[in-house]
Amino acid sequence: MPELPEVETTRRGIAPYVTGKRVSKVIVRQPSLRWPVTPTLARELPGHTIDKLERRGKYLLLKTRIGTLLTHLGMSGSFRVLHTMEIPGKHDHVDIIFESGLVLRYSDPRRFGCLLWVPNSIESHPLLKSLGPEPLSDELDGEYLYRKSRKKVASVKVFIMDAKVVVGIGNIYANEALFMAGINPTRAAGKISQLRYRVLADCIKKILNKSIKKGGTTLRDFTNVSGNPGYFKQSLQVYGRSGMACRKCKKILKEIRLGQRSTIYCTACQK
Repeated sequence: MPELPEVETTRRGIAPYVTGKRVSKVIVRQPSLRWPVTPTLARELPGHTIDKLERRGKYLLLKTRIGTLLTHLGMSGSFRVLHTMEIPGKHDHVDIIFESGLVLRYSDPRRFGCLLWVPNSIESHPLLKSLGPEPLSDELDGEYLYRKSRKKVASVKVFIMDAKVVVGIGNIYANEALFMAGINPTRAAGKISQLRYRVLADCIKKILNKSIKKGGTTLRDFTNVSGNPGYFKQSLQVYGRSGMACRKCKKILKEIRLGQRSTIYCTACQK
């Protein structure tokens, strides 16, 4: 599944092409996604300009004067910018066509993403209103994590992946941030000190920023807006390396399940 860095990479790739551009037509070929494409989208969006393209967690928000197109890439979704109309493939479900002739095409083999038209305040939408702070914002720091974690018995990995605590830290980057911070992912969130949470908050930001800079992590289906894969996968320290030697101490990395997600860590380096 595309995680926050992949979604941010997509946002940055799309934004220069669509911001300030007027929509002339919307073609919906397959409305049956995770949630059905809003039936009125093809009628509501044309004639309006995309004023801003923002990201909230793993959601992309195409904002206009009268409403917002709320999108999610799901398990395998992607956006591509086409300078001319191309014959759509089997999994090319939605085209947003601009007056310039440019096409923003949404493709999704597994159809687990969404495109929802929200005419009212986007901040109060059920999918967004309960989300925690952005991990790259000043709001996320060690003090915040320490305060939110008190009396929590869940593991620290499950804790930082809770979107109500902090949004957008998916499985890949939770594994990597905890390794960088030297924190055992199985430790109870409520048992970790404020000092260690300061280190963890800093590591979360570093890992995400590094991945965004390198274009995200290519795992199975993700490619960026130009169709090229991201390259952060080459820098992964623990994720996807179960049974291999730790890059720091050479001990074999251990894999377990936490919150039904694959968790890989070094029992020597992470305490």
